[in-house]
Amino acid sequence: MNTILYPNQEEYQRLLARPHKDSADLTATVSEILNQIRQEGDAAVLHYEEKFDKVSLSSLAVTDEEMQRAENLVAEELKEAICLAHSNISKFHMAQRMSPIHVETCEGVKCWQKSVAIEKVGLYIPGGTAPLFSTVLMLATPAKIAGCKDIVLCSPPSKDGSLNPAILYAAKVAGVNRIYKCGGVQAIGAMAYGTQTVPKVSKIFGPGNQYVTCAKQIVSIGDVAIDMPAGPSEVAIVADATCHPDFVAADMLSQAEHGLDSQSILFTDSEKVAQDVLAEIESQLATLPRREIAESSLQHSSIVVLHNIQEAFDICNDYAPEHLILASDHAMEWCDKVVNAGSVFVGHYSCESAGDYASGTNHTLPTSGYAKAYSGVNLDSFCRKITFQILSAAGIGQIGRAVEVMAQAEGLDAHKRAMTIRMEEIKR
Repeated sequence: MNTILYPNQEEYQRLLARPHKDSADLTATVSEILNQIRQEGDAAVLHYEEKFDKVSLSSLAVTDEEMQRAENLVAEELKEAICLAHSNISKFHMAQRMSPIHVETCEGVKCWQKSVAIEKVGLYIPGGTAPLFSTVLMLATPAKIAGCKDIVLCSPPSKDGSLNPAILYAAKVAGVNRIYKCGGVQAIGAMAYGTQTVPKVSKIFGPGNQYVTCAKQIVSIGDVAIDMPAGPSEVAIVADATCHPDFVAADMLSQAEHGLDSQSILFTDSEKVAQDVLAEIESQLATLPRREIAESSLQHSSIVVLHNIQEAFDICNDYAPEHLILASDHAMEWCDKVVNAGSVFVGHYSCESAGDYASGTNHTLPTSGYAKAYSGVNLDSFCRKITFQILSAAGIGQIGRAVEVMAQAEGLDAHKRAMTIRMEEIKR
């Protein structure tokens, strides 16, 4: 892990670079896979499952028997934890429901808006070395609350052809109604185009590696909507002398163990904090089961020492982290300094792990600097806002002439005529 002392503003972009694969090579590889899935459907998905996940499947759909078997394999304590997390996630997202908006903009012109759920949504759940059953709760729970009729889930199977039991149990708790064994680019392609088995959806949700993110961006051009460009996970921590170095180190390592391309960055105004956190990282890393993954991630992670906390926030807002931890006795006072972040964890006891699992906020968040423009997944992510309007004769009288003038100024005569014939009828 690098420690950078008092960088100049000109150095910020270099320091904040994310790990990435050559985009041209990545796009070409992903496009080839997607094209084959579009043309061949299930056959291509099964081929790539064998190639990438090293599993030979006879079918993609998870059966009722597999669901029951999985539930029996999940420990009771884990079931209780999943149900507690589901309850808190439900409470937070149910609170986001909004009443329809009705406005009379002027006499005789009434406008209103209602929220309508997306009918078919696809959820991508990463598997691999850390099957993210928590992501099932984060995506399926608000989808169900929103009223989505068809909730489709895809996740990569293990080499024996099964999905992680906790993923299947979480899917049952959260209300998923279709589950398929496929991961990576092939899962995104299957949900985007539809196959003989996997239905085409209207919007795809879920995090993944750079291949999954690239696939989502490609299919979003003309085939399906996506939640956001969610790629490798990352955390930034702003800490001062009042922080707990062992807490900060644990938070950085919890991010580092996500994957080889994860990133953890500490911004601080204290060289002592930097030294103490680095020592804690080395100590805690020694006993970490996923040590090799964390060590690889830490190679492109950094501790950056700034002259003061305002400088720390300046560079942090430029970085626009997926997760941001404010590690200070003054954390609440710092909240107003946050401009760009996916989700913020305030104070010593608010570890990112709480939001990853059970506090109630959503952990599907924008990465790679997209927090400058995107929100994390929320209830609105699963809805469309449809506007309505009704005009009376009085309403035509109020805005008709303005519509005519504006349409004529834009050179759209048919637009003008559509209003003019109504105005003439009212005058008769």
